[in-house]
Amino acid sequence: MDHIKRDLIPLLNKSKQERISFILNDLWIGYPRAHEILNKLNFLLRHPRINRMPSMLLVGETNNGKTVLLKKFINENKPFLDEDEERLTAPVLYIQAPPAPDEKRFYNSILDATFTPYRLNDKLDKRHQQVIKVLKQLDVKVLIIDEIQHILGGTISKRVSFLNVIKYMSNELRISIIGAGIHEAFNAISTDPQLINRFDQQVLPRWSYDSDFLRLLASYETLLPLRKSSHLVKDSTLNKKIFNLSEGIIGEVSSIIKKAATYAIENDIECINNEVIKLIKFAPPSSRRHNSAYINS
Repeated sequence: MDHIKRDLIPLLNKSKQERISFILNDLWIGYPRAHEILNKLNFLLRHPRINRMPSMLLVGETNNGKTVLLKKFINENKPFLDEDEERLTAPVLYIQAPPAPDEKRFYNSILDATFTPYRLNDKLDKRHQQVIKVLKQLDVKVLIIDEIQHILGGTISKRVSFLNVIKYMSNELRISIIGAGIHEAFNAISTDPQLINRFDQQVLPRWSYDSDFLRLLASYETLLPLRKSSHLVKDSTLNKKIFNLSEGIIGEVSSIIKKAATYAIENDIECINNEVIKLIKFAPPSSRRHNSAYINS
């Protein structure tokens, strides 16, 4: 049973459905670039409060691991009860940017994330003060704004106004801002030259077919409760097929492996092989985009 982690061996005696449910859960794979970015995020969390707090812009293609990485960081820094001060502390707060640069909806997202009630008809100034008060009470140190490229959905004046709000919040609360999004996020932040200088730009690139990719597959295999070894690393035809179908996007790699492992369990094959990859009929992302464009044309 060298192909699976020792603590997962008891799973092999579970039912098909129990093993499939385990596979379909979020699986964290700590590859080198992810660890590097996590270390940078933790550096921001530990950073002393100063007048110009450092921030980060995390950029990558859709389904290439941004949100999974951020969720890992959030789960490692969950809210806790500060017994000395007898209050709830939330070191990290996660929200998604509103679909357009709308200040009120931005404040609403923060209040919703902190389970803070508010009146829908409150004036903007009051909503702003409420948000500042709540973030101070929770002693938030890092505010994560996912899908930050949504800022581009408004006029230039609205973008500038929205970025001014983010900058003010960072200055007033002395917190770090983590913006995350696709490559257009660079354009969203660059609207404000002062703000872009504060953001350490980190990119999650597509994977290459190399030793790092093979190590990724090896890590995945140890987490799969399959009763036989799949030889994801040794079988070069198999790992090349997975790489080509994924087009180097880690979320696609995960989807392929989960679909293949599920199929292998359901059909008593108990390993991922070239035939299983063929039978799951996985469409690569470029093919799905092409089909979608054709249907909508």
